[in-house]
Amino acid sequence: MSLSEFVLENTPELREAIVRRNVRDVVAEKIAMLIASGIFKVGDDLPSERDLAAALQVSRESVRGGVQILAAKGLLAVLHGARTRVRSDDVGPEFHRSREPRLINSYGLDDVHQARLLNELVVVGDAAGRMDEETLRLLNQSLKMQETALEDPVRFLVLDREFHLAIYRRCANPVLAEFVGDLFGYMMQQRHRAVSERGAIARSHTDHTNIVRALEGRDRDATMSAFEVHIRRIYETTLRVMGMSLSRGDETYAA
Repeated sequence: MSLSEFVLENTPELREAIVRRNVRDVVAEKIAMLIASGIFKVGDDLPSERDLAAALQVSRESVRGGVQILAAKGLLAVLHGARTRVRSDDVGPEFHRSREPRLINSYGLDDVHQARLLNELVVVGDAAGRMDEETLRLLNQSLKMQETALEDPVRFLVLDREFHLAIYRRCANPVLAEFVGDLFGYMMQQRHRAVSERGAIARSHTDHTNIVRALEGRDRDATMSAFEVHIRRIYETTLRVMGMSLSRGDETYAA
């Protein structure tokens, strides 16, 4: 099975696309979710067409089509000779998997952290026992792409999201996997700020590498341990950034 066939087979959104939507619609929905969660903010330039295609594991033509869909809805501005830019975060109800941005970012950091520890470790532990070679190939490919995004927080966050979701989907319980995927999207505005700190992306990449090595051994305990280190690091760096923002009176990153 090729990598693209694997993604179609194992991504719920893409399985739906085969039945009633094309991949361009799925790409539009994924980008809309990235806007809703705060990874892409109004005024931000999107990563290049090539980088988005690599991160989402689709063709550049599919990315182009998804961008056109969102541009027609006023979410993106396609500028001749320049990067496509986010024009609006008013994500409509047609993107049913997207969450309203203020709702996503309204939960407290401690609550999100505890929810991730409680649920995510169960999901990834189960995924370790069910890990397959195609997912490992996808994850190792992601690690290589992450190495090229050490100074690019936005592109890293796109890769980071797809990396985590690929692991969650190996869990035997699809409801729990989707729930954990939603948890991952909470407080992404704060996470965006945290990974912008010097060295933060490199540390996350190291965590990801340790996670993949544990998954390669199908080692449930080692995978859960590696994820716990990663989740706690995310909590600590986000907490520090929020404290710095609040000390400046910046409410943008307040939970």
